[in-house]
Amino acid sequence: MALPLSNGCTRLTLSPPARFRHQSTIFATLSPSRPDTVNWVEATSSFFDQDTRPIMLFDGVCNLCNGGVRFVRNVDRNRRIRFEALQSESGKKLLRRSGRAPDDISSVVLVEKDRSYIKSEAVLKIMEYLELPFPQLAFFLQFVPLFVRDFMYDNVASNRYAIFGYSDSCEI
Repeated sequence: MALPLSNGCTRLTLSPPARFRHQSTIFATLSPSRPDTVNWVEATSSFFDQDTRPIMLFDGVCNLCNGGVRFVRNVDRNRRIRFEALQSESGKKLLRRSGRAPDDISSVVLVEKDRSYIKSEAVLKIMEYLELPFPQLAFFLQFVPLFVRDFMYDNVASNRYAIFGYSDSCEI
């Protein structure tokens, strides 16, 4: 049962099964809806007006990420993917478009005109844009469960600075 309180909180009372005699109370703060909320899809639609290629957002100071961008650039001979650092103003806007916090640099993000991909889904989608044999490899890797792929992705991403280091500025 939810009971609104005068301080903006809501009191939730959970009734346990009949054999227990105590009740649990949880307090949650409800954020009021803001009429000034920006529609980030509309605000960033200009990124796709003249050029419909997807944009790969990457951590601009991460050596692993910069190496990944160099690899994709070398393999993507038809230049099907654009690149933007997560730390740039454009990158922050595109992160918001993707439903992520503007300071979230925990994942590579692939932003298409109508959809965004994060973590291992972004990597597989990027592979689909590259030359052979990467689209075929992506096809087979999609059968690995998402939670397994993202677990592996998160482990590498969490340790990327310790293993691969970082630079003082974005080299791309």
